[in-house]
Amino acid sequence: MRSYKEKALRAMTIALLTLPLALAACDKAATPPVAEETMSALDAPPAIPVMGPERPILAFGDSLLAGYGLNDGESYPDRLEQALRARGINARVINAGVSGDTTEAGLERLDFTLSSQKEKPELVIISLGGNDMLRGLPPATTRNNLEAILQRLKQENIKVVLLGMLAAPNLGKDYAAKFNPIYAQLSEKYDAALVPFFLQPVIDKPDLMQPDHMHPTALGIDAIVTATVDDVADALPTGAEAEASEAASDVAVPPTASAGEERMAR
Repeated sequence: MRSYKEKALRAMTIALLTLPLALAACDKAATPPVAEETMSALDAPPAIPVMGPERPILAFGDSLLAGYGLNDGESYPDRLEQALRARGINARVINAGVSGDTTEAGLERLDFTLSSQKEKPELVIISLGGNDMLRGLPPATTRNNLEAILQRLKQENIKVVLLGMLAAPNLGKDYAAKFNPIYAQLSEKYDAALVPFFLQPVIDKPDLMQPDHMHPTALGIDAIVTATVDDVADALPTGAEAEASEAASDVAVPPTASAGEERMAR
């Protein structure tokens, strides 16, 4: 019968012989496998080279477009432009977002914003109404201001993508019943493309939201772009529509009072 010392010595020898294998296994376990990157609208290589005339797109709205809390190049307009160009669309997305803007403020600066563009935009993306809702402003006011904006763009024969918003639950069912249908109803009335709820890709996902729980992180913006880039691409005017819009642009857009200019300068 082997003594305790012999057993211990034999166990130590086996341990030393198998240690390199164990360490190798541990090293593999400790080093997590490189996760496959999720292919998004921003990562996909262009199916065709970027070509054709430049397609100016105006992103007109509040902090969700302005890029609140984000670094340069991380805003929705910036990332949307990249995603469109990855599809071969020669897009130039102009960021006309102003943090804190209500629909009333947006309406006040609309004419100035349009008249200050080097080229008439082929498409306007509208993200307004969230600040109205957060301030508890009457939904009728939000509706009237958005409708005035859509009417103005229709006069200029400019196509629109309307980014929808939903009322926060704490505002109550009555408020939500009046606020939530606004975007769908106006988009149908003015033949605008609709994204029913702009923040849908990041809602209830804390890792995609900034600490204020209201504004997306850079990764959150990428998720939103991936979810909406097709809506924007599909809304761009066709050749005949673009010609009609260009003809309408022969009529100059008059600038508004300096209040609009002051807001854009902020």
